[in-house]
Amino acid sequence: MAEHLAACLEIAQAAAPLDVVLPDAVGCVLAQDVVAGIDLPAVDLAGLDGYAVIAKDVAEAAQNNPLELDVVDVVRAGDMRPCHLVPGASVLIDSGAPMPLGADAVIPWTDTDRGESRVSVHRAVASGANVRRRAEDVKSGTTVLKRGSRISARQVALLAGLGFHRVRVRPAPRVVVVSIGDELVEPGHFREVGDVFDANGHALACAVTDAGGQAFRVAAVPDELRALADTIEDQLVRADVLITTGGLSVGQGDTVKEVLAPPGLGALRRRRHVPGPPARRGHGRGHPDLLPARRSGQRPDRLRDLHPAGPAADRRAHLPAPLQPARRHLGGMALAVRQT
Repeated sequence: MAEHLAACLEIAQAAAPLDVVLPDAVGCVLAQDVVAGIDLPAVDLAGLDGYAVIAKDVAEAAQNNPLELDVVDVVRAGDMRPCHLVPGASVLIDSGAPMPLGADAVIPWTDTDRGESRVSVHRAVASGANVRRRAEDVKSGTTVLKRGSRISARQVALLAGLGFHRVRVRPAPRVVVVSIGDELVEPGHFREVGDVFDANGHALACAVTDAGGQAFRVAAVPDELRALADTIEDQLVRADVLITTGGLSVGQGDTVKEVLAPPGLGALRRRRHVPGPPARRGHGRGHPDLLPARRSGQRPDRLRDLHPAGPAADRRAHLPAPLQPARRHLGGMALAVRQT
């Protein structure tokens, strides 16, 4: 297995980095570190709705000893006009609004009578209470995301909050899954006696998506050399990885080997792993008559992982073990492989 994994990683090469808008970056891997260019928050902000106050002005406030303060102004979120709080006064403030100069705490409106010109405060607060300090979340100059990080909704929120519109990523690898067999029928279609619903193709495509790849599932291809060769030739245009299931046999039905690696023209090596039936991987240039574009070198080699057919062959419904690190390598993610 270690030899097979090493061979897969040797073939798999990360795609060139791209600058993409944030929605297109989801599922991709960062190609470079992301450094914050601003503080978050940019200024001190109110942490909730209430009244901005000077904490020592309400130090004696209690339910049975309410204190009254003048309400001298109202500050809404995004309101950046100068506002200065004097002792003995308060400012009605929204959650997320900038703190007035001189204020050091926010009284929640639930601890007041919600007065508009004067407010009765029923509880004391400490200095700094309910205030989000400048740079509390992110300080300018801090590396917030490391190269190799996979981007999801959480990372997009952080990037957008820091003002990034585009980001440099390595795109998710494009993985084409090809099912092979005369007996295969698409689920939901009529099945005659002897036919088999294509379970492997669906399971492998979903496993690719779960692993962070971009899956393309091709309709089942019959056990015919020309049909298989045409399908593979078409799919190699978009595939970083090509997975076939079926078409592997020690008898006359080994169409995959005949198309991809006829004697003397390619490398298609057999492997055994437990549990599970034998499988193959390779990078041959293909039969010169069946895949002429491959012979002329119009397309570089692609990683191919080949698996036998039958639902039992992939009942575990996960991406074959060597393709997990290969998929990460193609996507530019760091590898952590345990030697076995």
